[in-house]
Amino acid sequence: MTKPPFRRRKLGRSLRQMREQSGMSIEDAALALDKKRTSMYRIEAGESRVDVHLARSMMDVYDIYLPRLLDDVRYALEPGWWVKYGHTGLGYVDLETEAVVVREVSLTYVPGLLQTPAYTQAVFEASQLRRSKSELANQLEMRKLRKRRLIDDERPLNLIGLIDESALRRVERHLELKAEQLEHLVIMAELPSVTLRVLSEEVGIHGGLSGAFTLLEFPDPEDQDMLYIEYPTGASHFEDKSDVAQARLVFEHVSAKAMGHDESVALIERMLA
Repeated sequence: MTKPPFRRRKLGRSLRQMREQSGMSIEDAALALDKKRTSMYRIEAGESRVDVHLARSMMDVYDIYLPRLLDDVRYALEPGWWVKYGHTGLGYVDLETEAVVVREVSLTYVPGLLQTPAYTQAVFEASQLRRSKSELANQLEMRKLRKRRLIDDERPLNLIGLIDESALRRVERHLELKAEQLEHLVIMAELPSVTLRVLSEEVGIHGGLSGAFTLLEFPDPEDQDMLYIEYPTGASHFEDKSDVAQARLVFEHVSAKAMGHDESVALIERMLA
């Protein structure tokens, strides 16, 4: 089942905490706000939209004033920036937009935020999912906009990418992509927001071979880290603390076996030469 948008779930959590701080049960709050109990559950789970008028009523009923609440309500009501590009799914882009750190284990491809447009297009065209020319153009533009977070002074996104060397060797075999993509990796690795580490073929079998995955970290400590996994027929994200903790252990285990950042860049430069 598709989860509600991240920002709406975050707002719902704030509303639940405000109600609990007031000492009111969800039944009492529903009665005071002229809502059904099920409606209150959906609001606090982020499944239902909340407008400014309802938020003001909640603050009155709970006798608590939160200065940023109305701004958070307006933000939660805004459509995601990706909607104008025809992307309506509430998967990874929704999460990455709110994240401040992305830790990615990439076994078969160069991480998406480090791909050149030509490489991204080659990946899309190789997919079994057929895209029209307009859909392909929109997805390439979305990828371009997502990359801007890596150089954003106000809301930078930090990327820690663990790449299996086989993914780089795969690029090396595509002469039309090789130089541009590998040079792009070297340039991107100079950004303070990017840490690039290669899992050498000499490592052999390692813990990350069970599958690629991404861990997302958010600026608010109350927002739990999330685990995102893609598979051939779709993708899932997990918020359970034990799942995330286990994935983080795998990431740290694989990271310990990978080359350092400078050594990884040197390997890519040798491949270019």
